[in-house]
Amino acid sequence: MTPAFSSQHDDVDVLAGAIYTWCAERNIKLRSQQGLSIASIAIDLYHAGHQTQDDLLTALHEREFH
Repeated sequence: MTPAFSSQHDDVDVLAGAIYTWCAERNIKLRSQQGLSIASIAIDLYHAGHQTQDDLLTALHEREFH
């Protein structure tokens, strides 16, 4: 049971780190609509195979946001 918990914890750390970094770089509040949108996109990218913080940030940087 512990490995599954650790894996989930690692997943959350990767996602949170990427989202916090992305928002901080752009001075976006995490609880704003834009912050929530980025979180949703980051989760989708994570499920698409971008499973490290650096990989997620690269994928987010490659997308164009309006």
